[in-house]
Order: sequence, then C-alpha cells, then structure tokens
Amino acid sequence: MLMRKRLLQLIATLTLAWAPAAPATELSAITLQPGEYLWMPELAPSGPLVMVISLPQQLGYVYRNGVRIGVTTVSTGRPGYETPPGVYSILQKRLEHYSNRYDNAPMPYMQRLTWDGVALHAGQIPGKPASHGCIRLPKPFASKLYEVTERGMTVIVADAASPAPALAFPGFFAPIAADSGKPRERRFSTPQHYHVSPELAPDGPLSILISSADAAIVVIRNGVEIARARIDIASDTRFGLHAFVMLEGDTGEASAVLPNRRAHRWLELALPEHNPPGHALFDATAMRAMNLPPVFASTVYGWLVPGTTVIITDDPLEPQPSVTVLDAAEAADADTVRKP
Repeated sequence: MLMRKRLLQLIATLTLAWAPAAPATELSAITLQPGEYLWMPELAPSGPLVMVISLPQQLGYVYRNGVRIGVTTVSTGRPGYETPPGVYSILQKRLEHYSNRYDNAPMPYMQRLTWDGVALHAGQIPGKPASHGCIRLPKPFASKLYEVTERGMTVIVADAASPAPALAFPGFFAPIAADSGKPRERRFSTPQHYHVSPELAPDGPLSILISSADAAIVVIRNGVEIARARIDIASDTRFGLHAFVMLEGDTGEASAVLPNRRAHRWLELALPEHNPPGHALFDATAMRAMNLPPVFASTVYGWLVPGTTVIITDDPLEPQPSVTVLDAAEAADADTVRKP
C-alpha cells in the first residue's frame, strides 16, 4: 500500500550549537566567514548521517553517529523564494545537474530534497539568503558531502533555535502495555488492527511516523508504506513534535522488547516546542502504553537499523497534509529543481 505522494511537512527546528568535544578542534568555537566550512570526518568514521540547516544562522551541520563532523556556511532562499523548513530525506543524487526551470543554471553535486524545487548543491555563498529556494553549499564542501551521503539520509531545515540534540532512550516498539491505573477513553480497543508487508519495499531507508491525531503508527521504506498499526491512546492525548535517529552501537543494557538483545542508541533531534505545556510526556512508558500488537512490535523492531528515523507528531498523516516529510513517492525521473 503506497502512502500519499505528500505525507506531511513537520515544521522542525534544531539547535545547531551542540557538538561533543572534539579531540583537536572544537567545531562550535569557530566563526566561519561566507564560503568557509570545516570538515572533520575522522571524529566519527562510521555511522548514520544527519544534516541540519539553520535558516537564521545560514549554517549547515553534519552529524555522524551523533557526533558533529562538519559545519558549513550556506545560502538558502531569498525573500519570496524562502526555503521551506521541515524534515526531509535525500531523494536523488546527481553529480552534474542543470535547472530546467531557471535558464539551465548549473547545480553541481545536486542532492534533491523535494520533487518540486528544493535541493542541496554547490553555489555562491554571499553570507545571506540568495537562492530561489535551494540550499547552496561551498563547492569543496558540497563535493565532500556528496561522497558520504546516500539516498534516504535525513536532512532537517530549521527556522529557529531550540534545545540541543541529546542521546535518548525512547524504548521504541516495546509490546508490553503500561497500566497507569487511570481509566482512559480508548481510541481503538482491538490491537490486531495492523498490517506488515515488507515485500512491498524490501530494501532502502526506513522511516517511522507516529501520529497522535490519527492514533496510528506507519512504517515507510523508500516512500512505500510497509506496515501500519493502530495505537491505543486517549482521544485527547498530544505529545508535541519529536524526531529520533538511530545510532550505531547499543546502550550496554538489555532491550525492553527483547531481553536477549541489547537496547538501541537513539539521538533525539530537538525541535521547536517539541513538548509544549499541556502535552503528554513522550517516553518509553508512553510508547509501551500504546499497546502495539506483539507481532507488529517485534517485526518492526527487527527492521531497525542505524539511520532509521522516527517522527512523532500531533498532526494527521493524511489526508491533505500541508507539504512533505519524506517526499519519495513522485516519479524517480522528475527533473524540476529550483535555481541555485
């Protein structure tokens, strides 16, 4: 079953001030001039990559396995062509690309974020927003980034500052329900409402969306829905906005789901007002209280790999979402990208 072409756009903002202490140069202590960048991949030689773009700071940050390995100046969309904030994934990569919307403008090291006009690519960095919506990078940095990224990598475009990313242990997919002792209005009382269809997309990056509005959890691989389950949740429960990326390694403790396996490590990407007043706390207890069907929980748990992205939102996943989170269902040969 295919998800809609446009699932949802989550207005997401990350702080970009956090970084683990580096053994040599502290990346967060250096001021960059337009066109400058830092690239220190040796700080984390392996692991899942995440990139965050700060619209107000006009800076981009690259994390690998939770460690910041790169910082670069950028130039995003100028007034009237603003780069939309949100949670994206890389849909397509082209070493040489030319815009067919704006005079065949060159877009070297292009990495597409949406099918309708936003991409990472090399370009001029004047120290302010100056593009037609794309995210320009210094050419040497764009080349280095292009070499290490893969389709499906998460890219977050942020429009404000917020608390720093931190290691988190959300306890995803534990099938044991937590009993709070308080009666609740159950949105669904039959936990068997689910499907698991991995054959629809056997390979590719995995993303998981949890919507309190829909009382549903949806698993997507390469833009294709491969699993969905209803969750047990009070009708007025709201969690705010959260995003997690799974890292390499484990916590050294037993998993809450499978005691004979180690628990995964997760990086929580701090988002604006991700847990505002009046919202329920999203943690391992809340996840267990969703009362996921055991077969669904254990199956999805087995699919989790470093780089898996989990997004929790109070917005409905469908119908008529506003923009895109993981806009991967369009034709793979789409060629319209905004001018740099």
